[in-house]
Amino acid sequence: MAKDTPVPASITSTDVARLAGVSRATVSFVLNDTQGHRVSEATRVRVLDAARQLGYVPHAAARSLRAGRSNLVLMPSSISAVGRLVSDWVDDLHSELDRHGYTAVLHAGRFTDPLDAARAWAELRPAAVIALDGDRFTAQAAELLRRAGVRGLLAFASHPVPGVHTIGFDHARIGATAAEHLIARGRTRIGVVMPQERGLGTLARPRLAGAESVAARHMATVTPVELSYTRESATALARRWRELGLDSVFAYNDEYAALLLHALRGAGIVVPDEVAMVGSDDLVLSALQQPALTSIRLDLVSPALVADAVHELIETGTTAPVPEIEPILIHRETS
Repeated sequence: MAKDTPVPASITSTDVARLAGVSRATVSFVLNDTQGHRVSEATRVRVLDAARQLGYVPHAAARSLRAGRSNLVLMPSSISAVGRLVSDWVDDLHSELDRHGYTAVLHAGRFTDPLDAARAWAELRPAAVIALDGDRFTAQAAELLRRAGVRGLLAFASHPVPGVHTIGFDHARIGATAAEHLIARGRTRIGVVMPQERGLGTLARPRLAGAESVAARHMATVTPVELSYTRESATALARRWRELGLDSVFAYNDEYAALLLHALRGAGIVVPDEVAMVGSDDLVLSALQQPALTSIRLDLVSPALVADAVHELIETGTTAPVPEIEPILIHRETS
């Protein structure tokens, strides 16, 4: 913008009131749908028309101050590529929160210290925080958020977090389920895909640890293998697969499994004869692969149930327990 170009003045509720021929208080009552204040239908229409003509948008922070509470539900997005299953679930959760009158906001900040993360979240004064990566939540972070007025704290985690409504979701059990199945099928040299996309290590490391814990109880070994979600990375891994001496692989999820499955086939490696394979999430694409992909189904909690729980936490400070997420092995042709 040129230095001499004037910055357009922001439209305020005063401008709306002037155009509609009403008071600012009336504009506030109409645009905030304030209960207990009677405004005629003709006046309400006039105010809404004036706001549309001027392009006026109410100030969310100011509205929260007037109401004495925020309608924001913050979801830390520390995981950059969670996969189709979770991304679809999050999208449905946004809709369910909207049904309760809340606005879901993704927070993209990445913090190594849970307290630093909590401070950044608290600055936005949300009504609630939903942490998909709840294992990084701490009691101290929860206390900081509560002191900032955050009423609803909900986390998906492998262990209970003091001060946080926790939904059990242990990623180590996913890796353990995959390893148990592969070992039961006679495989003893298991590769575990470690995605190289930013943020996924948070989920991949406990899945690897779960597989290792099972292998340690049997005559089996686990080898982490790095894989980026690109054709080039999968092709390079497939070309050196026989050098690794692995007879099976837990491929982190169905998307990485499908990518690796095609690369292995391109390299002349037969699945499951030479390599047994297990994915995770049981996406539609898993059953459509050739051969059909063995996968681990994750029965995620209903987004409606989670939204209801968050609403109850905000309104009353408590809610009923939510069932934990169980991994279920779906056996198909790749193993």
